[in-house]
Order: sequence, then structure tokens, then C-alpha cells
Amino acid sequence: MADHLSPADAETEFWKHLKKSNTGMLGLDRPGYHSQPMTAFRDEETDTIWFYTRDDTDLVRDVGTGATAMFTYAAKDQHVFACIHGKLTREQDRQKVDKWWNPVVAAWYPEGKEDPNLVMLKFAPGDGRVWVSDKGAFGFAYEVLKANVTRTTPDSGDVVDVDLAH
Repeated sequence: MADHLSPADAETEFWKHLKKSNTGMLGLDRPGYHSQPMTAFRDEETDTIWFYTRDDTDLVRDVGTGATAMFTYAAKDQHVFACIHGKLTREQDRQKVDKWWNPVVAAWYPEGKEDPNLVMLKFAPGDGRVWVSDKGAFGFAYEVLKANVTRTTPDSGDVVDVDLAH
């Protein structure tokens, strides 16, 4: 990773890592609202993120016809972290249901793709912040050790503000 990460590079790293480990925390962007773990599926043509969910959840009820939301992400390898604001809407899109359907998703819907409680949520990302570190666990440990010895702070990577709305 370069010394100064560009917003375009941060966005690339975010999308690349989201494809490899696609679980994050999704919630409405309002005081007192708690995010919940959700599996994210990126539509590469529109740079939107889709979620399967049930219409009997608080999240779907509270989204109504649309709401501002926040998607928080931490890659499994801990190389990328992100907090993204955007617009969340409830969608009935059969093509999206079919596109990412898999045995893990199916486990949540006893009646399959025709389950009456199945709903898709569409997240249109906007502004956010992405943290990228290519140091790995050993590099991070080295940075912590070096910081303690030299009485400085560790270099944990770069943070960049991004705008994912295209």
C-alpha cells in the first residue's frame, strides 16, 4: 500500500474485500438504532449492496419506503474497515433474489425463493470512510512493539474519506 491511499484505491480495496468476506453490520442512521449483522451482495453494475431479509423484522418495518442507513464493515483479514452512509430501500426484485440465492440464504427461508416473508433491501452507498492496512497480524504486532520502544504511535495504515455514490 502506498504511503497515501487515494479515495479510488480505498474504494477498490473495500469492494475487493467485501467480495471475499461479505458480512457487515447494517442499521438505520438514527440515534438509538442498533445495527445488525447482514450478508452483503454487491451489484457490480450499479455499485449497490443488496441484503436478503424477512419482512417481519424491525429493520424492514423501520425502513418503510426508504431511510438513511449505515453499513459498517470489517474484513475477515482485518486489512479493510469501512463505515458507509447511504439510502436503504425495500425492493421486490426477483432477479436479485435469483442472482445470489445459495444454500446459506435458503436456510433462512423455509419456503424457498417463494417464501412470503422474503424481502430484499437495497443499499445505495454514499459517503463514508475506509481504513486500509496491509501490515497483517505480524506487521501490526511489530508496529505496536516499535511504538512502545520508541514512545511513538504505531502506523496502522491509511484512512480515507470516500464517496461511493456514482
